[in-house]
Amino acid sequence: MNPNYINIHKPHAVSIFSKRFEEVLLDNIHDGYSEIIILCVGTDRSTGDSLGPLVGHRLRYANDGNIQVYGTLEEPVHAKNLKGIVTKIGDSYTNPFIICVDACLGKAENVGCISTGVGPIIPGAGVNKRLPAIGNVHIMGIVNVGGFMEHVILQNTRLSLVMKMADIISAGISYNLTKYPLKTLKGQTVKTEGCKFCSQ
Repeated sequence: MNPNYINIHKPHAVSIFSKRFEEVLLDNIHDGYSEIIILCVGTDRSTGDSLGPLVGHRLRYANDGNIQVYGTLEEPVHAKNLKGIVTKIGDSYTNPFIICVDACLGKAENVGCISTGVGPIIPGAGVNKRLPAIGNVHIMGIVNVGGFMEHVILQNTRLSLVMKMADIISAGISYNLTKYPLKTLKGQTVKTEGCKFCSQ
């Protein structure tokens, strides 16, 4: 298994993901960014592809002056409206730092793992859709096995796996953006509260 993958079924998965996301966040954000955008891609019409909207739903109250969440259960960001949302973000913000969250398919041994890294993702690539690459950093949840009949596979993904993955991702993001608000990332004093999400 790739050492950068975090298995959601392992003990302390929330703490491990939170630490990994913290490293990626602090290594890549700087005071040139104006806002933080959390872009959660997917649709609530497909179990496997609902990871993004579920994460967005849990983070929807994180919206404030410097943090904006796009992609929730009520207002999902998916293949049909992604280009318009990307344009809207470009028109609305000067230089946003974009955290992109999406589900993907992968190898059998990696199902149930979360990958966090630097650079954009290309939503829809696993199901042969051409969509714009987006994101300064990305969080990918491997929800099922890829390689054949991708739409059917996504439809038949276990909801319990997607829900657990969404809980871990949203807790890790929420904790780090509380610990390191944008003004802190721009050089202010760091807060040091304990992580109320990291008891697992």
